[in-house]
Amino acid sequence: MRVNVARIFEDTDYAKIQTLCESTEGWTQVYHKHSTSVWVQMGEGDFQVIRARTHLSDVSASTLYDVLHDPDYRPKWDRHMTASQEIGMLNPNNDLCYYALSSVPPIRPRDFVMQRSWLDAGDEKLICSHSVCHDDFPPQKGYIRATIFKAGYRILRRGDGCEVTYVTHSDPKGKLPAWLINRLTRVVAPKLMKKVHKAALNYLAWKKDHRPHWKPWLFPEQMLELRKISLSECTPRTYDQEIVDESRIGEKEIAADDD
Repeated sequence: MRVNVARIFEDTDYAKIQTLCESTEGWTQVYHKHSTSVWVQMGEGDFQVIRARTHLSDVSASTLYDVLHDPDYRPKWDRHMTASQEIGMLNPNNDLCYYALSSVPPIRPRDFVMQRSWLDAGDEKLICSHSVCHDDFPPQKGYIRATIFKAGYRILRRGDGCEVTYVTHSDPKGKLPAWLINRLTRVVAPKLMKKVHKAALNYLAWKKDHRPHWKPWLFPEQMLELRKISLSECTPRTYDQEIVDESRIGEKEIAADDD
């Protein structure tokens, strides 16, 4: 799993995400409340790796897997997504997408091109992503192109419910204030778990009226609707971007509910 390199995921790549989700060595717990915990460790480039885990007793593993995959449902629960576009597929378990993320002024919004890879092993389900490049999707005007070294959801069946672990290691580019990094681990990560839980509780009713049989992450033949991407379109490159210094932005300039 190399940043900016698009290729078919292998078992060893999924195993790396599993290890990040399972390991105890090198992690420091920074949050624990009810069934949700958050840990951090230092990763490549001195950027924190963040891991959040929660237990959902009232959501099945299969429902949560659908929620995290379904691009039609994403705008219903991810209010910070300003744009999302399927670019195409490498194969039925690996695709490319463009994703733009809003922010709260004066912090600049970010955008990404990501390869998503997934594996459904029944009681364990994995959705992994990392940054790649594509000829047709350079950084967009007004956005900073951020980098995701690796990220992933691991969903384990737990009786009628499930346990979900989210791991992310990214470089937002620019220069962000230290207090914002702290908020990501202690406020934003737990809120993400709550958002995903609420979204999962509402998904089945919503899906009945929104292409109920369209689930290409489960039915590979539906992936054929996407165009096939050639790896020659995904040559790794470094974009010339302005280095934006946002480190002096004070915490009081951002509303408490704008996470």
